[in-house]
Amino acid sequence: MAPVGKLYCVPTMTQSKTIISVCALAGLELELPEYKHFSDNHQPEFLAKFPHGKIPAFEGANGFTLTEGASIALYRYHEDENFIYSYPCLNPMSTASCNSDHVILAKLAPNSGLLGSTSEDAAVVDQWIHFAESEIGVHTGVIQGMLMNAIPYSKGIHTALAERQLRGLITLETHLSTRTFLVGDRITLADITTASILQRVVAVTADADVRVKLVNTVRFLETITHQPKLEAIFGPTEYTEKALQYVPPKKEKAPAPPAAPKEKKEKPKKAQEDDDEDDGNLVPEEPKEKNPLDLLPKSTFNLEDWKRAYSNKDTRGADGALEWFYANFDKEGFSVWRVDFKYNEELTQVFMSSNQIGGFFNRLEASRKYLFGSVGVLGEANASIITGVLILRGQDSKAAVDCAPDFESYSYTKLDVFGNQEDKVFFEGALAWDLEVDGKKWADGKNFK
Repeated sequence: MAPVGKLYCVPTMTQSKTIISVCALAGLELELPEYKHFSDNHQPEFLAKFPHGKIPAFEGANGFTLTEGASIALYRYHEDENFIYSYPCLNPMSTASCNSDHVILAKLAPNSGLLGSTSEDAAVVDQWIHFAESEIGVHTGVIQGMLMNAIPYSKGIHTALAERQLRGLITLETHLSTRTFLVGDRITLADITTASILQRVVAVTADADVRVKLVNTVRFLETITHQPKLEAIFGPTEYTEKALQYVPPKKEKAPAPPAAPKEKKEKPKKAQEDDDEDDGNLVPEEPKEKNPLDLLPKSTFNLEDWKRAYSNKDTRGADGALEWFYANFDKEGFSVWRVDFKYNEELTQVFMSSNQIGGFFNRLEASRKYLFGSVGVLGEANASIITGVLILRGQDSKAAVDCAPDFESYSYTKLDVFGNQEDKVFFEGALAWDLEVDGKKWADGKNFK
């Protein structure tokens, strides 16, 4: 069989593995010309065919050129017009788009089953391709880019992406708990795409502790990568024991300037010394800018004493932390706030939501001397909320929390714990970790102190 075309790529790339795997399973011969990245794709003859200089790049035997992995993988999958027109994504006359990166070459083999056998199968295959890329693969790429210093590193963004990715992995794990393949009873393009993405995930972010929760996902990855026609393409899967962590680049030391020849020092005259001293004081140093919270009048409420009382005493009862609070709190110098996560519909597993609270508290580090918090997850998996209380310096919550990049993901409501019984019950429940809201009971929590 003559090759269907040439694929310019780096074979170890996720998208390249997917495209080459499609051809292997579909019985298509694909030419892989010698290609040097960041060199060949900058040459005029390459850019004449592929103006963006992006790989993988496909050049068909008939001169047809195409980029974007999914589009390549799906190319001319099925010659049956009834099938093509029943699924708009495959219909050349349709405006519907196939955005995933591995789709075009699968269409050259109508009997391979890589897109299923019905329009419904094809739609579900496309669904899982999009899901694997947008909910799992993209997060891995950005995290790896930050770890390699290709993207400016942000601890907050790293944590948020890892949590979002884990949510996607848990969804995938649940789906695979009752099936061998993602769609139907045989391997499809969805399986190949997802396995290509997972192979990088388990090497970068999904470490041993995470994989304990992903038994079916790991089984799925091993099943796909050990298919006889795919094993050589995927190669061995490397599993990391600990998720890769950011290591700041070492600063290069500037070469020391050559030593200046010693000059004979003359004893300065006293008048000259006086002149020098006067000159040194002509431009006074600018005072360091103070945090506005440091400019507030001194308070009788010592936040550090409160943190010790909360840590060492029972929360409720005689001589408890709450009794100490009511006896010592300064309503003019401090205030109490209810904090609620704005996007509770996105929460899934309780432990993931608890980790999110921990990440939020980590990003509040700059306000530790102005702030105390007790925030928890109420409810159960896929039906929970994040809420709690903050005790903070001053009467403006933003002044204490805006040091956290994600502070706007939460809403803040001032509480009157001395004059409003409902506010007082909420406050005490959050401190005692027995708070209940709309039938949702306290499941887990964290303190900022």
